[in-house]
Amino acid sequence: MAFENLSNKLQEVFKQLRGKGKLTEDDVKAAMREVKIALLEADVNFKIVKQFIKKVTERAVGAEVMQSLTPGQQVIKIVNEELIELMGSTQSKLTFAKHPPTIYMMVGLQGAGKTTTSGKLAGLLRKEGRKPLLVACDVYRPAAIKQLQVVGKTYGIPVFEMGDKLSPVEISKHAVEFAAKNGNDVILIDTAGRLHINEELMDELKDIKTEVKPQEVLLVVDAMTGQDAVTVAEGFDGQLGIDGIVLTKLDGDTRGGAALSVRSVTQKPIKYIGMGEKLEDLEPFYPDRMASRILGMGDVLSLIEKAQMNIDAKEAAELEKKMRENEFTLEDFLSQMQKVRKMGPIKDLIGMMPGLNKFNLDALDKVDAEKEMKHVEAIIQSMTKAERNGTSVINGPRKKRIALGSGSTIADVNRLLKQFEEMKKMMKQMQSITKGKKGKFKFPFI
Repeated sequence: MAFENLSNKLQEVFKQLRGKGKLTEDDVKAAMREVKIALLEADVNFKIVKQFIKKVTERAVGAEVMQSLTPGQQVIKIVNEELIELMGSTQSKLTFAKHPPTIYMMVGLQGAGKTTTSGKLAGLLRKEGRKPLLVACDVYRPAAIKQLQVVGKTYGIPVFEMGDKLSPVEISKHAVEFAAKNGNDVILIDTAGRLHINEELMDELKDIKTEVKPQEVLLVVDAMTGQDAVTVAEGFDGQLGIDGIVLTKLDGDTRGGAALSVRSVTQKPIKYIGMGEKLEDLEPFYPDRMASRILGMGDVLSLIEKAQMNIDAKEAAELEKKMRENEFTLEDFLSQMQKVRKMGPIKDLIGMMPGLNKFNLDALDKVDAEKEMKHVEAIIQSMTKAERNGTSVINGPRKKRIALGSGSTIADVNRLLKQFEEMKKMMKQMQSITKGKKGKFKFPFI
């Protein structure tokens, strides 16, 4: 999970601060030394760490903390605000041309995920009602055009290509003409990458930029390369000029230093982050939400948005009615569990929930929640429809058959049935508690 190591270390520091009734200047400076080490271990740029610690310390030893009734919380609040500032303060959205088509140049080194990101971004724009066109301008890398075509087919986006005989500049020019004739209001140009920044690459990108005058040049960088990602961003911005950054593979980077450094060094906003393989895993970047996750305070808004993308509103209303009337069945439970799994790795979802610290997540690793959910699914899927809709019919022989069919034991089946009945009782109790109060109680994910 992104920032996992940093998050764990910061929570340890703040746990010690919360335990103190009053803070001295020495307490704050000792805590900031630990924060500094945590940031450096997270591969955050040294100069940025130095500036960050200086700003937080200056604020933290001031009257707003020392005279506060909850000084520990005040320090956390300051760190949160400075993290948000470090990552860009507010969300930076894509801009669109006054007169379509809007052109985005996708640039970056080989292996950063540029082609896949181009497809995902086109898919997101199509969901917003746009008519995107992908343009294959990588005429050097073997099978690059084919890869873009496969990506385009995956997300239902047309791909404009002219083989590898014409120059990328010519292909870009013809693509703009094609888009104008065919009503494509957004063009994403997938340019060629190199193993490293060189003069030939930059000259070609400059020529494309001069020819098509893109609305934005978006740099795709691999978060897992750490400080190299910052160096790449500086290089592209200095020679080509970029308008925004897309950080890919952030889900695989437990340190997260690139996300905390790249914006501050380049002064160019992070517009999207890649958190997985699916279309919805390309997420808009919100500095405030990311800061909240780093500090272990969760990210409820992103969790809700993920749920809304995977759960139909009408179905959710019907499910809530079933829960309210105590008619929730194992069939319903199976359906909801499958939808939750579509939202992403369970550990990442748990990380979005406030108050779940590193101990919860470490325990989740040991239990292996993904494996457990698959096991539960197997047991339910081994039942007949009648058994799923009315567990009272499940007797000894039926339990034996279900266990055999799911590769489980009768004890596993009994445990699931018992937990399900306890869950139904809890739902009933919650409904009783909220009965008569303003607003209905909303169960998780509905």
